[in-house]
Amino acid sequence: MVLNQSIKEAKLPIFGRRHVQCLLLFFGVSLIYAMRVNLSIAIVAMMDKNASNPDFPDYKWSEQTKSRVISSFFCGYIFTQVPGGNLARRFGGKVMVLFTMTSSSILAILTPWAVSIGDWWLLCVLRFLQGLGQGSTMPATVTILAKWAPVEERSSLGTYLFSGAQFGTVVMLGSSGALASSSLGWPSIFYIPGMCGLCWALIWLWLGASSPRDCKAITLAERNHIETSLNAHKKDDHEHEMPTKVPWRKIITSPPFLALLVAQCGYTWAFWTLLTQIPSYMNSVLHKDIKSNALLSSLPYLTMVILGFICCPFVRAFEESKVVSTTTSRKIFNTIGQWIPVPTFIWLAYVSADESDLAVVLLTVTVAISSITHFGWQVNHIDLSPHFSGTLVGLTNTAANIMSIIAPLVVGYIVTDPTSSQQWRIIFFIAGGYNFIANALFLAFGSAEMQPWHNDEVKVQELQPLNESSLVTKPVDVEKGKEAV
Repeated sequence: MVLNQSIKEAKLPIFGRRHVQCLLLFFGVSLIYAMRVNLSIAIVAMMDKNASNPDFPDYKWSEQTKSRVISSFFCGYIFTQVPGGNLARRFGGKVMVLFTMTSSSILAILTPWAVSIGDWWLLCVLRFLQGLGQGSTMPATVTILAKWAPVEERSSLGTYLFSGAQFGTVVMLGSSGALASSSLGWPSIFYIPGMCGLCWALIWLWLGASSPRDCKAITLAERNHIETSLNAHKKDDHEHEMPTKVPWRKIITSPPFLALLVAQCGYTWAFWTLLTQIPSYMNSVLHKDIKSNALLSSLPYLTMVILGFICCPFVRAFEESKVVSTTTSRKIFNTIGQWIPVPTFIWLAYVSADESDLAVVLLTVTVAISSITHFGWQVNHIDLSPHFSGTLVGLTNTAANIMSIIAPLVVGYIVTDPTSSQQWRIIFFIAGGYNFIANALFLAFGSAEMQPWHNDEVKVQELQPLNESSLVTKPVDVEKGKEAV
């Protein structure tokens, strides 16, 4: 009793171990996304040596081949979404993140060599394997965040952590042009993030932890603060336990879940269409050289990061004020993030080559404003079912990343002449129209209420990571019982 009181009275460190985990994962997610998007700029240099350092080989691939190469990553990515969460629960989030980073980094380093001996088809194989490894990144990261973040800090820590995706995109797109034009050539676009990833993996092996109980450096005060917060928001003693079965039929027939899924698919189609095609659009239509192309391609994502950080405290204050219900709040922010880009997509479709500055502004607004969906559909999984939020993320990510595969293929099918602004116009119309329909369905059927199937099944104790054996406590309880007798 005295010990518990002294722990509560102890001051929390200003920058605790939970912040260390968040910072490490921020840079980890940044590197994962850097290795995911590096091909978008690299492929411009790989297909045209005159666009970068001419001392390195180039490859005469068609637009259809380029689309297949870009899509190959997502073909692998979709397969490990749902099992990724279960593996993170079984082996611990730290192990899964370590595996993801290490495998992805090694494959990135091997990419230039693979292209040189196997051309585009071997590049597709490597990108497929890289996607396969990265599929468990988000489920594992969410698993770690759920155990480290006090409920009151979950929104802010989550926003800061996942903004690493945009930060990594900004850094990679912004530096790729200079790297491709340097003496290191386009292969450095793969070598540098790969080497950084391996260095990060060593730091993560040293400082990372799946949960506060796994961290030897955490203070008792901070650990107690985290566990007290998480326990205080449980409705009963079994709140931390997981149901024996996932109610698959009820989930996939739930209108709020289907609305969430469609909203995420619409967002993902637009996001990845722009992310993978902006460099080609700027090079072919706006006639930007690869250096300015890379910097301008990264500008929308830099703005996205900044806007997300600025909005976070205001949105938190708005939601805490209880002016509107959580459902209404989700729909308001999702509408801002998905409907404002619709007119900018349409406007962008009619921008001519001599209006390149206007095109850059419209692209920046389109991408940046989508960050507001962080407070819309992107947090809706936990609203619908805290127990099954990991499963819901896996399901929606699987569907959304099918969009990531299809979108570049559609571009390759429609844009047969990359210099044709009329063909690019169709691409922008599709992205804007999909966003509009997706949010319309979210407005009609979306909800932030916990769903009836959340507690339908019998609960059993959640699987613990292998390094957190729950068997140790059982003999102690038995011995105490014997002593009492």
